[in-house]
Amino acid sequence: MDTPFRSFHSNLDEVYEDCLNRLGKLDDLKVHLWSTFEQGLNARALREYLKLLPDFDDIEAEEQALDAVETDPRLGAAISFLVDWPALDRAAQVVLARSDELDGDNYTTLSHAAEALDARHPLAATLLRRAMVEDTLKGAKSTRYRHAARHLAECQASEPAITDYGALLTHEGFIAALRQKHGRKYGFWSLVGGYCQVAKVE
Repeated sequence: MDTPFRSFHSNLDEVYEDCLNRLGKLDDLKVHLWSTFEQGLNARALREYLKLLPDFDDIEAEEQALDAVETDPRLGAAISFLVDWPALDRAAQVVLARSDELDGDNYTTLSHAAEALDARHPLAATLLRRAMVEDTLKGAKSTRYRHAARHLAECQASEPAITDYGALLTHEGFIAALRQKHGRKYGFWSLVGGYCQVAKVE
């Protein structure tokens, strides 16, 4: 077919795919599924696409797909996809490589990813939580101060498991930087005291 069908409604999308399958138009179906995956980082479409491939071809195609997700400009969506797939090693790799792009306002995605990565990838989880803390303080989002204080405590709890911060700030260094930039946000710092012990910077 010349123009692949597109629908924002997943049920209609699946009906269309079922029609292609029943008509035996497997090549069209594969094109549609791959395009749907690429356009929306649609995990369902990718899984259906992989099912249509011969053994071993599906492994190579999955790696190709996950490689594409890692470099997708929609960072939040990429992290969410990799966490839910799951491909936690890749998710952590993306966070470490693109930490300066993290949108700390993407609270739901980053919180979910941090929880998923915490056990095996504590540094990546810490960077996600730092992004949320910094976004909260930079925007003076007082309604999120309690969450930010909790995230800071979770960063401190993860610190013993982090053997190498590389060029990144240690936990104490991060606290110092926060105090320098946001020391007057007393509402936040009063909450921090209830969650964790932090280094005081003169």
